[in-house]
Amino acid sequence: MAKSIEYTTKGTCSRQIKITLADDNTIESAEFVGGCHGNTQGISKLVKGMKAEDVIARVKGTDCRGRGTSCPDQLAKALEEALAK
Repeated sequence: MAKSIEYTTKGTCSRQIKITLADDNTIESAEFVGGCHGNTQGISKLVKGMKAEDVIARVKGTDCRGRGTSCPDQLAKALEEALAK
């Protein structure tokens, strides 16, 4: 059974990330609310079909303009939270 989460972002232009994970932790969908539309659409398309663990390993710690986080980093945090549940 797929797992759906809604994660409220912190420190980014996007406000929320909605994620659906398959039973094997493959990302079925990732949708950003707010943020730079083209960039967040691109991230969503790139991660679809990837294992959550692989996405976390690739994007965790990505910084945007010295904020200490970014939309990709927030996606990694959302996926970590989803996997912990």
